[in-house]
Order: sequence, then structure tokens, then C-alpha cells
Amino acid sequence: MSGTPRDEQDLRGLLDRWKTAVDAHRPEEVAACFTEDAIFQGLHPYTVGRAGIADYYRAQPLGMTAEYRILETRRPVDDLLLGYLAVDFAFTDRPTIDVHLGVLLCRTAAGWSIAHYQVSRLP
Repeated sequence: MSGTPRDEQDLRGLLDRWKTAVDAHRPEEVAACFTEDAIFQGLHPYTVGRAGIADYYRAQPLGMTAEYRILETRRPVDDLLLGYLAVDFAFTDRPTIDVHLGVLLCRTAAGWSIAHYQVSRLP
């Protein structure tokens, strides 16, 4: 993995909050990990903003969990952090979905938030 230990620590700090909220099926808490105007592309048509992100996660089945592994990080400037991840979304009633996830985090006065989220399905 490229980047620095600080990059990974900053990325994990936010993604662990995201994962905890996803695993507990708390869509409002998931959405709180994002900026107010975040661009979000999951496996359905994209949305912009926390309300659409909360709706997306609200529609996910109970029992869905996320396990992530950081593949790459880059910090183009101090207050932006790019992460590239492998994520396994597991379900209670169907096979796990393996995806790649690109996130762009921005640091605000309140801390790190996801400003862009892009999922790509693996072949």
C-alpha cells in the first residue's frame, strides 16, 4: 500500500465508523460519515447528499455487514485523502458481494467526511 501510516490511520478512523453503522443497519449514522453534498455511487443509480445516502442504506437488508481492506491511499493535499479499498458485503440469505471502493475524504472543522464514494463490482 502506498501512502503513509497517518493516511491509513485517518482513513480507518472514518471507515470504522462507517462499517459500524452499516453493520448495525443505522442509515442515518452511515450518512453522517459523508459531507452534506457528497456524491455517492453504490450499486444503484447515484445520489448527492446525506438524505439519498441514508435512503440507500435504509433499503439494504437487515444483517448485511461490510468488511474492508485498504489497498491504496494518496493524500494529494493536506485536507484531502483518497482511499482505494476491497470491500466484502455479506448477507444472511445470499452470497457475499465483492466490490472495489474508491473514496475521497475531506477534512473539515468537524473532522474527516466522505465527499465522494464510488463502488465498482468485481468480475
